[in-house]
Amino acid sequence: MKEMMTDNRQAGLSKGLLLFIAISSGLTVANLYYNQPLLADICRSFGADPDEAGAISTCTQVGYALGMFLFVPLGDIKERRGFISMLLAMVALSLIGVAASQSLTWMYIASFAVGLTTIVPQVMIPMAATLAAPGEQGKAVGMVTSGLLLGILLSRTISGLIGGTWGWRVMYWIAAAAMLILLLLVRTKLPKSRPTAAIRYGSLLASMGSLVRKHATLRESALIGAANFAAFSIFWTALSFYLEGEPYNYSSQIAGLFGLIGAAGALGAPLVGRLADRIRPSLIIGALIVLNLLSYILFGTLGGYQAALITGVILMDLGVQGTQVANQTRIYALDPPARSRLNTVQMVTTFLGGAAGSWLGSYAWHRWGWSGVSLAGGGAVLFGFVVWASHRLSPRR
Repeated sequence: MKEMMTDNRQAGLSKGLLLFIAISSGLTVANLYYNQPLLADICRSFGADPDEAGAISTCTQVGYALGMFLFVPLGDIKERRGFISMLLAMVALSLIGVAASQSLTWMYIASFAVGLTTIVPQVMIPMAATLAAPGEQGKAVGMVTSGLLLGILLSRTISGLIGGTWGWRVMYWIAAAAMLILLLLVRTKLPKSRPTAAIRYGSLLASMGSLVRKHATLRESALIGAANFAAFSIFWTALSFYLEGEPYNYSSQIAGLFGLIGAAGALGAPLVGRLADRIRPSLIIGALIVLNLLSYILFGTLGGYQAALITGVILMDLGVQGTQVANQTRIYALDPPARSRLNTVQMVTTFLGGAAGSWLGSYAWHRWGWSGVSLAGGGAVLFGFVVWASHRLSPRR
């Protein structure tokens, strides 16, 4: 085992390679979020109501959570470059399926397939942590996560502009082509890796349960991740519907530009990663959860004012993204040879929270409007704060 880990580190993590991994993660994860600014347009295209359109995001998130559970653990036992190449080919086909959708049911199935196969970032993040020099894992995770989160946020801007100008289907054809180009680059840029564990697939999946039982920090991180990402998805799922009506009356192109605002928060992710290498991550996480609470207070009380909405978006994205970096940094230190499995537990739970948030965001908007969305998102963040505070008060293990 030690030999495997040494061989992987000898490959090195240069600045250029780290940047490539970060950009690749951002380009790939964007596939999950192209639909959010376009939900109102897709809704009209199929003659659906907001609840039915919101289910598109839910299907994507559920597919992503299942894909992480089934496939991301393979990063501990497979050669990662070939594994990533296969995933990119599969997600390209899935995106073509979305672009060619002829019914809402077809759209649901294709969106689920996109989520199922868009798991490349969750293979790349543990890869970066393994290649990084000792003491620099937080920095590496922060850099890759920053790229991933910029991809999440900028995807909304790009899809709003392209989809709003030429139609939502064009956005998905472009996304499919981008994945095929990235596939060719991965074959030439990424080094080959060696597995960090020798274990059968069935035992690999079963071992995640023992990791959850063994590590209280993993349980805490996963629940906080789910709560934060639920709040994140509640906001972004409902935002296009909110901006389309009073008092804003914005188009999908303008709604997508809010992703640029959120990108300002993503720039703080590398800083959080560096801090997590030096300061106890749990303290950083508590402070960032408070930022999330402040963002939803702004949304609920002053959401009709553009300045308050913009400020809330920056605070929320910095809080959610920074918390994710700090969480991943501390769980990777629990059991280095099991990093892919630790990441699977963390991210499956996180994106199940995101899937619930996507559904809850559209449901709350349909039933209670923006005030319902604000209460739902704020409640999700408050749950995460309770988990964090409870862990601080519990006896040390």
